[in-house]
Amino acid sequence: MSRLIAVIGGDGRYLELIRQLQGLPDTTIILVGYNKLEQGFTGLKQTEFKDLEVEKLDAIILPITGMDLEGNVETVFSDQPIQITEQWFKKLKKTALVFTGITNSFLNTATEEADISLIPLLNRDDVAIYNSIPTAEGVIMMAIEHTDYTIHSSRIIVTGFGRVGNTVANKFSALGAKVSVSASSIKDLARITERGLTAIPLDKLDKYTDSCDLLINTIPAMVIDKKTIQQLPPHALIFDLASNPGGTDFKYAEQRGIKAILAKSLPGIVAPKTAGKILADVIKQLLQEEGGAK
Repeated sequence: MSRLIAVIGGDGRYLELIRQLQGLPDTTIILVGYNKLEQGFTGLKQTEFKDLEVEKLDAIILPITGMDLEGNVETVFSDQPIQITEQWFKKLKKTALVFTGITNSFLNTATEEADISLIPLLNRDDVAIYNSIPTAEGVIMMAIEHTDYTIHSSRIIVTGFGRVGNTVANKFSALGAKVSVSASSIKDLARITERGLTAIPLDKLDKYTDSCDLLINTIPAMVIDKKTIQQLPPHALIFDLASNPGGTDFKYAEQRGIKAILAKSLPGIVAPKTAGKILADVIKQLLQEEGGAK
C-alpha cells in the first residue's frame, strides 16, 4: 500500500532529507513551500499548501523550527506564507505521523486535540547524539576563527555533560586542549574524571573561570552568570550552544568586554547534508516501525 508524505517548509538540511526519503519503497513525497526550487531539482511533485489533500496524508514533516504560536511555518525556499490551523490537523487520519524538530504549546495542543502522533525529533537521544558531532565540529571551527592561538594547550571549560557536552569535551580533548567539564550530577563528575578530564562541580564554576580561554555552555539554564563571567580573563571567549535564549548573561559579558556568541543550529550551518541525513535516517526507521505495526 502506497504511503503519502508531505514535507512542509524547511531549510537547507531538508534538501538532503528529501533526497534520502526518495528511496523509500511505495512512498510518494509532496513538497510544500519549495517553489523557489526548480521542480527538476528534486524530481518530486510540488504543490501549494491549500491544494494538499489533507485526509490522504500518512505523514507530515514540518521544519526543524516547527511552527510559531500562530501556526506559521518557516519556508526558506518560498515567499508564500504557510499557516496551519488546529482544524487542519483534525482533518488528518488518526494514523498520521507529524514530525517536527522542536515543538511548542500550539503544536502540542493541535496534535493532542486531533489525536495524532507528534514526534519532536530533536528531543530524541539518537538525533541529539548524532547531531552532537557536527555541533562539536562547528564549535571547533568557530574557536579557530575567533582566536589567535591554537586549540592545543588551550584551557577549555565545558558546562554540562549531556549528549552535546560529552562530545564537545571529547573532541577538544582529542585536539590537545586542557579540558575541564562542569556538571552538577555526582555520576557525571565521576564519568568526567574517568575520561581523564578535570571535573568541576557546577556550583563552584566561578572558582575556576579565572584560568579559562574558552567557555562552552551546553546547559539551557542561566549558568554562565555575572559571578562566572567576572572571573574570566579579558581574552576569554564564550560559546553558548544551549537552545535560545542560551544560558549566558550576554548583557554582562558585553559590559565586561567578553565576546559571547549564541551559536544556534550549528549542524544545519556547518554540515547541512549530514544533518539532513541524520533526520532522514530516524524518520525512515520510525516510518518502517509504524508500517510494521499496522
